[in-house]
Amino acid sequence: MWDPLQIAIVASSLAVAAWCGWYVARDLRPDPRLGLPLWIVELLLVAQLVVGVVQAFGDVPAGVSLVTFVGYLVGLVVMVPIGIWWAAGEPSRAGTGVLLVVLLVIPVLVVRLEQIWNPASA
Repeated sequence: MWDPLQIAIVASSLAVAAWCGWYVARDLRPDPRLGLPLWIVELLLVAQLVVGVVQAFGDVPAGVSLVTFVGYLVGLVVMVPIGIWWAAGEPSRAGTGVLLVVLLVIPVLVVRLEQIWNPASA
């Protein structure tokens, strides 16, 4: 995995999560101002998917389950759009809470993805 990309994903996800936390504390629904930051996180996740798939076709470390690895990559990519869809249908601040949870889960899954790719470091 490429460390600068992982750091960017974790940092951006946590920054947008903090923004969503502020929205939840103020009892606000998601609005278009959250759209661009969410799609930036999504763009970074798509970049990670591409990097991960390219690495999966290259030199794979011993003991790596490619099915699990690619499953995590794809799962990360679909999280933000599903969260946005879910939040759009929720008429209360719980919609923003859904986005907050999604954005807090992303860094955990990125760390787990690194553990899957480098099983010796886990």
